[in-house]
Amino acid sequence: MTEKLDVLAIAAHPDDAEICVGGTLLRLARAGKRCGIVDVTRGEMGTRGTREDRDRETAAANALLGITTRHNLELPDGRVEVTTDARERLAALIRRHAPDVVLAQHTEDLHPDHAATGRLAREAWYLAGLGRLAELAGDARAHRPARLYHFMGHVTFDPTFVVDIGAVWEKKVELVRCYTSQLAPANAQDLGQHFLFGADILQRMETRARFYGERIGVRFGEPLLARGPLPCFDPLLG
Repeated sequence: MTEKLDVLAIAAHPDDAEICVGGTLLRLARAGKRCGIVDVTRGEMGTRGTREDRDRETAAANALLGITTRHNLELPDGRVEVTTDARERLAALIRRHAPDVVLAQHTEDLHPDHAATGRLAREAWYLAGLGRLAELAGDARAHRPARLYHFMGHVTFDPTFVVDIGAVWEKKVELVRCYTSQLAPANAQDLGQHFLFGADILQRMETRARFYGERIGVRFGEPLLARGPLPCFDPLLG
């Protein structure tokens, strides 16, 4: 049975989609698009917050986003691998929701879970379009989304295009603040910074959004990458 979505975002951990493409999802929701998210793990290995904390925070973010549905593949945090089982379960979700667009982590990232999730999403995107696999699974019929775009994690890239998120910037900040456990120091030794680059999540998010926004002449932007050329007039980019 198909539960049609317009856009499906695939991310390694709860909060990755919000941090990286939260503005894009908010814009899409405002335009009446049906959006969903698949988190690959529950983020239980994070230095800050418990699994229960992350679950409560994700529920708050869902309400603010107004998304149609959210799934979790329940893969082990910190140990994400592109296995046959994982990619076929993700392909089944893609068939089930038949999105026109998939937004996924980039395949190159310093965090192994992010990079693995990008590869997992790309392989599942392809497999979702195989008719025989859909028949064997006995679920929704084959569907390969028309577009697969990667969003930026820790490794920068030259984007194919940048989404103007100026109109929803304050709402995106509010959205990411739902993940309180990831923003506040866990103890006296925790300086409240993102350990990899020495700046907290909100600071890094704003720096990137301002940089890519400036490149297209707006206040804030979110970069996306497509493999290969895109048509000049693509209604999916509207």
